[in-house]
Amino acid sequence: ADSNMVVKRVGRYEIGKTIGEGTFGKVKSAINTENNEPVALKVLDKSSIQKQNMGAQIKKEISIMKMVRHRHVVQLREVLASRTKIFIVLEMVTGGELFDKIVAEGRFNEDKALFYFRQLIMGVEYCHSQGVCHRDLKPENLLLDENGDLKISDFGLSALYSGGTDEGLKLLHTTCGTPNYVAPEVLADQGYDGRKADIWSCGVILYVLLAGFLPFDENSMSALFRKIQAADYSYPRWFTPEVRNLLDRILVVNPAERLTLSQIKEDPWVNGGGGLAPIPAPPAAAAQAPTPPINPSQQEMDSAVVDTPELEDDLLKHKEGAEE
Repeated sequence: ADSNMVVKRVGRYEIGKTIGEGTFGKVKSAINTENNEPVALKVLDKSSIQKQNMGAQIKKEISIMKMVRHRHVVQLREVLASRTKIFIVLEMVTGGELFDKIVAEGRFNEDKALFYFRQLIMGVEYCHSQGVCHRDLKPENLLLDENGDLKISDFGLSALYSGGTDEGLKLLHTTCGTPNYVAPEVLADQGYDGRKADIWSCGVILYVLLAGFLPFDENSMSALFRKIQAADYSYPRWFTPEVRNLLDRILVVNPAERLTLSQIKEDPWVNGGGGLAPIPAPPAAAAQAPTPPINPSQQEMDSAVVDTPELEDDLLKHKEGAEE
């Protein structure tokens, strides 16, 4: 870096170069100057997020996610807000996106697909057990760490992108990116259970891992909606009966009839396939005493989003031209 460049700082973070472009803004590498830990910083424009919509639910989910520690979930360090931007500080995950791997390999064999699908299910199940849904599970949120293990990003953060309303979420799925991974009930104008919607998305992801393409894919949005809402898809010839049997029961239009995560974990393909050991049952002691849900205090919820001093000037100087 050029030594005469102004150091860009947000709170305790020194901002480095852009490492990704999301639907909503840039992802930058940064360093926590207090402990030299590398982090990833997502920069969102506040214009897309109405402050008045930062309701209790969003704050609660952010507070919980700041405390969640799970090997298949990207850790949320903090959420900072300045006058014009929101900064989401995340654990730095260095292995790239899972889907770049699929694109490179064309598609995965069943063993490999199952390896990632099981990790996906475990991460989702843990967050659900803490009362947090993802609501926007899709390829760009599935990252790999340096060991090649899956980490799910942006749990509990979809509300930040959508202004915190179901209406905003519907808009999010239809205007930004694609609704290819979204459950039919989310596209319908009605309330829905975020946990069930996440399970549908897991099914679409499994299909893509094994096929190398989407189950629902149309050029026109209305045709895509129709297909999703009718669960109108077909299997490539190489899908085995075991996999079809599982997906038949996940990609079900009626959320009440869709498999639950515990049913998915008991599925013979998931549990015995791919030469992987069965998913371990929790030890007896744990079965009696489930993980206590994380219950953020009022104080933690009030500080879920930390206002940070205005350091916009530095950022503005680098707006154009000097962008890495």
